[in-house]
Amino acid sequence: MKRLIASTLILLAPALLFAQTAAKPVAAKKPVSASRAELHSTTSQVAAGIRAADAALTPGELAIAERVHTGSMPCELGATVVLEADAKTPGYFSLRGKGFNYRVHPVETSTGAVRLEDQHAGAVWLQLSNKSMLMDHKAGRRLADECATPAQVAVAEALKKNPAPNLLEAPVVAK
Repeated sequence: MKRLIASTLILLAPALLFAQTAAKPVAAKKPVSASRAELHSTTSQVAAGIRAADAALTPGELAIAERVHTGSMPCELGATVVLEADAKTPGYFSLRGKGFNYRVHPVETSTGAVRLEDQHAGAVWLQLSNKSMLMDHKAGRRLADECATPAQVAVAEALKKNPAPNLLEAPVVAK
């Protein structure tokens, strides 16, 4: 939906510029700077529309944002990741740690895992019930792993005591 709106705005930019200039009476000769100013104004309006379309989240994405664990999370190898909600834009988050700072938003998944992305930087934050991890999609590597909030640590401990059944093994039938 966002891409559709952005594409429409991009395609309509020349038409908007032409409509603005066609309605004005024709002068003998316009200075070049006037047409450049109009073009700059139109492109600025289109860019603002694209930014607004990018910032708009679907109801499903906003529902995912409500499930995101925030705060300072210790990770493996002594690393720490801080995930905070953006107060100005609901559904967006600031994700930072040593050597990185991303502005991420939720993306719907088929598995139910919470996935936050910064598509421009290629960062992907995956939040499972027992841990979270940060991946650099462009470089194909993990930046942080085994990050956990206290709630995720509790789930991890419970899974150690009562592991989930293996989906590839046949169920054991009690006799």
